[in-house]
Amino acid sequence: MSVKITRNAAKVIKKELDKEENKGLVLKVLITHAHGDHAHYGMDLVKPKENDHIVSTDKEIDVILDKDEPLLDGVKLDYLYFPQEGFVITNPSKGNHGDH
Repeated sequence: MSVKITRNAAKVIKKELDKEENKGLVLKVLITHAHGDHAHYGMDLVKPKENDHIVSTDKEIDVILDKDEPLLDGVKLDYLYFPQEGFVITNPSKGNHGDH
């Protein structure tokens, strides 16, 4: 399984992970709703569990993914400042190019 995190997203995520109240937590990307051939994604900071599948990224951020969910493999996290500031999670490897 793979995860791509853009430079903008990595900056925001690292800033959040560095907060004292988030020590020991790991970023988890999940599917909030799936239909047809695409999904809507979400993310959270959680304490890793023994059976969690943790993927390392080139931005030195570990991400927990459900290894039994194929729509999570190849997910891309970006952070946009325009037109609206916030995270955008897509999966280009699965044809998921929209704002999901």
